[in-house]
Amino acid sequence: MGMFCYQCQEAIGNKGCAYAKGACGKTADVANLQDLLLYSLKGMMIFRSKAPLEVRKCYADVCNEMDRFILEKVFSTITNANFDRAYFVKAIKETIEMREMGKQKTAEMNMPAGKFDTHDAATFTVSTEAEMEAKALSVGVLRTADEDIRSLRELITLGVKGMAAYADHALRLGKEVKEIVMFMEKALLATIDDSLSVNDLIALVMETGKYSVDAMAALDEANTTAYGNPEITEVNIGVRNNPAILISGHDLKDMEQLLKQTEGTGVDVYTHSEMLPANYYPAFKKYNHFVGNYGNAWWKQDVEFESFNGAIILTTNCLVPPKESYKNRVFTTNVVGFDGVKHIPDPQPGMPKDFSEVIRLAKTLPSPTEIETGKIVGGFAHAQVFALADKVVEAVKSGAIKRFVVMGGCDGRHKERNYFTQVAEELPKDTIILTAGCAKYRYNKLQLGDIGGIPRVLDAGQCNDSYSLAVIALKLKEIFGVKDINELPISFDIAWYEQKAVTVLLALLFLGVKGIRLGPTLPAFLSPNVVKVLVENFNIKPIGEVKADVEAMMAGR
Repeated sequence: MGMFCYQCQEAIGNKGCAYAKGACGKTADVANLQDLLLYSLKGMMIFRSKAPLEVRKCYADVCNEMDRFILEKVFSTITNANFDRAYFVKAIKETIEMREMGKQKTAEMNMPAGKFDTHDAATFTVSTEAEMEAKALSVGVLRTADEDIRSLRELITLGVKGMAAYADHALRLGKEVKEIVMFMEKALLATIDDSLSVNDLIALVMETGKYSVDAMAALDEANTTAYGNPEITEVNIGVRNNPAILISGHDLKDMEQLLKQTEGTGVDVYTHSEMLPANYYPAFKKYNHFVGNYGNAWWKQDVEFESFNGAIILTTNCLVPPKESYKNRVFTTNVVGFDGVKHIPDPQPGMPKDFSEVIRLAKTLPSPTEIETGKIVGGFAHAQVFALADKVVEAVKSGAIKRFVVMGGCDGRHKERNYFTQVAEELPKDTIILTAGCAKYRYNKLQLGDIGGIPRVLDAGQCNDSYSLAVIALKLKEIFGVKDINELPISFDIAWYEQKAVTVLLALLFLGVKGIRLGPTLPAFLSPNVVKVLVENFNIKPIGEVKADVEAMMAGR
């Protein structure tokens, strides 16, 4: 059974993965079942969205559970999160059951039929896995024949997928995200509405950008309320001679619970990839067994998980299909899954997640093999940068800082991503790099120096902390009294890989940022006409040759 997927930057030939397995390692049957799950969710949303507003916005536990279900299931379809066929078979069955319950409830309430009530997403049935596989082949992205409509629908869908990831993390920390979930329903239902024109969908793309900002702001508030504002931190990248656990992903609540449960056990804890910014939060610094960060970006885990030797926890994407040599040391949790890998389930309400099996295993394993030594500096989220505002503004006014270059986003295996390392090396010494996300691993270990004590690479944190970079830019706009954010000495040179980067991109467009360079390739899901709209309205451009791009950015182009 073949597949078609072009939601990530690794889409084969920059066109799409259409064979037995995607570039990410996901098999065709799993990719297709993900499409069917998303389609099933739209069917469920048809009836949920008909409920009175006061019902949908209720704060009872049952409503929170529905929000959580939607967020988790949408999140599970993101690139490199869940490869487990059984998970999707179960999720599809659950979603259809909930759809039928919603259908019955609206009938009992005598609600008038809506335009989607007879849509296939609201009526289809599947009772066996074979029927699921057959149905899945007809509900993928290629079901939309018009190239431009398909492109805009996918741009909205992928933005919503990234939004679901951020909102899911926020909800796990107790932050209400109902308005965001309600927009997600509206946006996903729009992708099955054949009455919407290209212009209607372009407007919805911009609205997706607005809610992308809201989702990142919600997560920022949830993280900082729970763990304090990130602060300037030197992070150790060496190792100690103790058994250890490596935790990757983005979920800070898991980080907190792991540190609590490993305290006093003799087991050290290290972060990997996107969990690196956990080192910046004050709440985690009290744990003496929290050693630092091990390794680099997600795509090197097949080498670095091998050398780490200890137990490994994946809290969110990005997961690379694990090798047999270390697969028995890997644990997944939340929406992450892989066939044959042990999964740590969510606890009962009010109870902590149980990491005891991970800890027991870690105690039997060798300490990590050292792969590097030294320290890296981070913790420059918006509160910390605002604390340095006078120093930064004076450096700009004096000419010590000529330009800021935002180089946030994702890292990946693509060889052209060396471009971002080369740009960092080529930028004049009077420029500051603002970064967030795993793209930073392309340059955060370079010796780029500082400007009057301000490091030339300011790492705000995880990809969702691109929100901090936007807040910093808006604050500079206010300080310097300019009317347009694009009048500031800031250039955007963004690396993308998956759906959360799409969410960040749409957020920047909503905030009015223009002239963004995007790479290493433009997304395969953008049709030529949609690219034309983005170029004409926002001057989006592909990355080019390093020296030419640096020269253009320094000139404000």
